[in-house]
Amino acid sequence: MSDKQMLSKGWAPNPRAARRRRFDVFATIFGTVASGILVLVLASILWTLLSNGIAGLSVEALIRPMGAPGSGGGLANAIIGSLIQTGIGLLIATPLGLGCGIYLAEYGTAQNRFASCVRFISDVLMSVPSILVGLFVYQVLVAPFGHFSALAGSVALAILAVPIIVRTTEDMLRLVPVAMREAGAALGAPRWRVTVFLCLRAAKTGVTTGILLALARVSGETAPLLFTSLGNQNWSLSINKPMASLPVTIYQYAGASYDDWVQLAWAGALLVTLGVLAINIAVRISARRG
Repeated sequence: MSDKQMLSKGWAPNPRAARRRRFDVFATIFGTVASGILVLVLASILWTLLSNGIAGLSVEALIRPMGAPGSGGGLANAIIGSLIQTGIGLLIATPLGLGCGIYLAEYGTAQNRFASCVRFISDVLMSVPSILVGLFVYQVLVAPFGHFSALAGSVALAILAVPIIVRTTEDMLRLVPVAMREAGAALGAPRWRVTVFLCLRAAKTGVTTGILLALARVSGETAPLLFTSLGNQNWSLSINKPMASLPVTIYQYAGASYDDWVQLAWAGALLVTLGVLAINIAVRISARRG
């Protein structure tokens, strides 16, 4: 009811209520404008990628490896390289993240200093710039062996994925009701069995969502791969040698002075975006089913 309506009925206007209504109107308008700007920015990015990248998407671009300018090269080895390095990175990160998340949720009480330290390190790792992770892996796995490798790139991606899986696993396990744990203990099941077969099963949808989010996070990383797997113009399926990847190829081709390379860079960027979009859709479908 407005102040004018209240006055017509003989009620005294309430300054606090009027201030709250004005703030509510301001917050609503600000939120709507901010959301509109965000949607416009996202739409602009998608439109730019579609308008520039769709022309470069062809069968040849998907089945041919990278090549010299004007030779009709494609992105096949970069696509396969990205899948290999991301897959190995996720294979490394998933058990580490799950184990750490389970430990923090089930045994990481406020009095446990080691758990508090692990939680703090995990939070710090989540905010570390990816280029620093690349430099760290370079010093540990590239410089001592004297060559770049896909394995080093996978380790760098795993380091970026672990904190996301840890945080998601811990949060999801903490949402499992205590009564479920007590019921399992009352049946005589040991704690590890209750955790694995009751709690983890109850939280599997959220945990899977965290793993998919980590996959989406690392699939477009470029900086750590520049210092680790480097990239490769030729086919290479050995994880002990430099390997091509889509993000690095986009970085290299986008700044080239050859039109076909720039076109492939746009096509690669569109592929990465569609891949991340597909993962996010899978996450939402998984969350709804849970």
